[in-house]
Amino acid sequence: METRVAGQFDEKTFFKNLFAAAVAAADPRQTLKNFLPERPRGRTIVVGAGKGAAQMAAALEELWDGPLEGAVVTRYGYGAATRQIEVIEAAHPVPDAAGLRGAERLLCLVEGLTEDDLVIALVCGGGSALLPSPAGDLSLADEIAVNEALLASGAPISAMNTVRKHVSTIKGGRLAAAAHPARVVSLIVSDIPGDDPALVSSGPTVPDRATRQDALDVIRTYAIALPDAVMAHLSSPEADAPKPDEACFSGNAVHVIASAARSLEAAAMVASDAGIPAVILSDSMEGEAREVGGVHAAIAREVALQNRPFQKPVVILSGGETTVTLHRKGGRGGRNSEFLLALALGIEGVRGISAFAADTDGIDGSQDNAGAFADYRSVARLREAGLDAKELLAAHDAWGAFEALNDLFVPGPTGTNVNDLRAILVR
Repeated sequence: METRVAGQFDEKTFFKNLFAAAVAAADPRQTLKNFLPERPRGRTIVVGAGKGAAQMAAALEELWDGPLEGAVVTRYGYGAATRQIEVIEAAHPVPDAAGLRGAERLLCLVEGLTEDDLVIALVCGGGSALLPSPAGDLSLADEIAVNEALLASGAPISAMNTVRKHVSTIKGGRLAAAAHPARVVSLIVSDIPGDDPALVSSGPTVPDRATRQDALDVIRTYAIALPDAVMAHLSSPEADAPKPDEACFSGNAVHVIASAARSLEAAAMVASDAGIPAVILSDSMEGEAREVGGVHAAIAREVALQNRPFQKPVVILSGGETTVTLHRKGGRGGRNSEFLLALALGIEGVRGISAFAADTDGIDGSQDNAGAFADYRSVARLREAGLDAKELLAAHDAWGAFEALNDLFVPGPTGTNVNDLRAILVR
């Protein structure tokens, strides 16, 4: 991949190449083929959800030798052409009625199956919002309120999904339980730090041992305000999720077919081929986006000024999923843009540092960008444009900052989702 323009090293092209390699490493056309189950004697039903679920379904159709039927739910605009598997589009990150109908469709598909049938579950990040299925006396409005409160809370994704799976009739392994006695094989693209498959999309086909008390502990720890009906439900045994050792899960299989770790390794190889050594800090970083940005900035400054803990030139890579606790409403931009604006403030004036952060699914938050580019001049450039980087960060308007600099990264939907790619180049 070419990283030079007119004889000069082009940093944006370099970062785009890293991103392309990370996405390619999670391409379902390459990853699915190593995990296909044997054809059953009976029917093969496909269910799935997530921002890359349609692309996973299309890839499965290419690879599967036999009849298929089923449906997957993905985000609006993230569909793909399929022949046998229905693609349903719904809202993300806040659920809507289309997602409710999609969840109902998946549950209907697994009704009345036999032990001769096979269910292939295609699951990737985003399914928690795409599969609203309120439990008990709860309504869609209640589940929307839960999602909105969780997104604003600053809680890590693992904690958010612990709550989500206890207010649902499809999450927390319930979709797989509904398919019993059919065998369920879950093929999962992980966007979760640590790659726990039970947490990806709140585990519709993979149960775990989290309890409703764990959900209540999350709500208390992060001071999350939820509707009275939700709290009443969580206080009832009806909210209990099935456990992994229940008989209905005994013949099932779970495979993580792509993850942030593998994508970071692919990006590191591309950097090395371009003559830039790479180090991977972690594939499972969590925490407040602006704070993680500040820590990454401190590491970059140390490398630039003291040549430690890594020698320059070097590209510093990390993955995982940060969070944004909303202190003001009305801002624009997701966690990657906020991370990057905080980092830009921390590297201001330190020559030789440039950076990139993006969500591998192609969308960062609710705007049209996956992330952005920054360097040691970004804050000064904002100042020249009459903008205050600190004020923009306080207002959660990182999108506005990088849009003003023409430094947004807008690749469009990628068809996969292994969470965030962050890269800092020190030359």
